[in-house]
Amino acid sequence: MRALAQKAKSDPALQAVIQATLRLWRRHHLSYDQTRYVAKSVRRALALERPKVRTRGIERLSREDERRLIDTAYRLPGTRGLLIKTLLQTGARVSEFAAIEVEDFFFDEQMILIRKAKGGKHRYVPILPELAQELRTHLRQRMRGYLFETNRNTAFSPRRLQQLVKETAALAGITKRVSPHILRHEMSQAAPLLAVGGNATNKTQSRSDTAYGQMEAKRAMSA
Repeated sequence: MRALAQKAKSDPALQAVIQATLRLWRRHHLSYDQTRYVAKSVRRALALERPKVRTRGIERLSREDERRLIDTAYRLPGTRGLLIKTLLQTGARVSEFAAIEVEDFFFDEQMILIRKAKGGKHRYVPILPELAQELRTHLRQRMRGYLFETNRNTAFSPRRLQQLVKETAALAGITKRVSPHILRHEMSQAAPLLAVGGNATNKTQSRSDTAYGQMEAKRAMSA
């Protein structure tokens, strides 16, 4: 699309057509909707069709890629393994993930609250029991701050999270493009991979509605 626009700017013939059209539309005082209708009618009369744009598909990770990514992350120092595992399982957007606080993690209900998600709404994400236990061990007795913090006890920036995922994928020898956005598309596959029991995903999902109601009740009582 940009290439066509640049071509139009450098093509004198097209510029002349644009100027002639501009004078014609101004003469008839066409509104925005009217100009759209005129352009559509002209394209139809000339049998012009919109060129098919080849969309770039997302190259999905295989189960083996996911295993290598997580295994490599856990071999690195710090909490990178748990961080990437949580990012993969929650399917959160990178900006949402960076903003998750300790109080947004509900161990008993095995849920994580994503605040101010797309559209400004909140949503609860069910997690597997094994991940909930790992997060509890990771937090120890910490009751405040972000779920994952830097060495300076601040939130990771979205950019830094993207770098961590990309670096880990490179160390794992994964040649495909890997980013937090791509991990979001792997969430449906990630739960069975991360679960110890084959039915863990279904059990977690079936608990989500009940847990959601329980948490809302608790929050209302403490408010």
